[in-house]
Amino acid sequence: MKIKEIIVVEGKDDTVAIRNAVDADTIETNGSAIGKKVIEQIKLAKERRGVIVLTDPDYPGERIRKIVSQSVPGCQHAFLPKKEAVSKNGKNLGVENASPEAIRIALKDAQQEESDWDEQICWEELVALGLIGGKKARRRRERLGDLLKIGFTNGKQLYKRLIMFKISSEEFSKAIRQVIKEEKDE
Repeated sequence: MKIKEIIVVEGKDDTVAIRNAVDADTIETNGSAIGKKVIEQIKLAKERRGVIVLTDPDYPGERIRKIVSQSVPGCQHAFLPKKEAVSKNGKNLGVENASPEAIRIALKDAQQEESDWDEQICWEELVALGLIGGKKARRRRERLGDLLKIGFTNGKQLYKRLIMFKISSEEFSKAIRQVIKEEKDE
């Protein structure tokens, strides 16, 4: 699978994992202290070929994603579910631990073409469904993020990503029904 866009990753091990999964070029941020030169490279990459951000599903990875998004608006995003990015010993979390298939799926989902979208899920609906506030909110958001392939978020981020990725009411409803069904089956 050849990827036209340049993929932004955190480090060398992530680049190796990407290249084991797909034919693609990467830009490494070298951690969350992203320098001006790296941001300039990402801006140029976005202008010339497009950019997909694929960072670790953890706090530093989300911080890098946020810095890149603010500095270079309009990047595409690919997300790996935490369960796909855990090392065999269960101690490390990162893109470098993901299987080539998991990486291909994440990148494929990031490349979906835009569709006409005029639906918007309201904040009150997220609260009513127990995604914001409450004992099960964090776990529900994590599972919902996996199902919708938008990554783990807090409540505000969830709301923003649903809009940013143009998640339809139908997609959202199907995913939240699955989350609730899984809870009942436990």
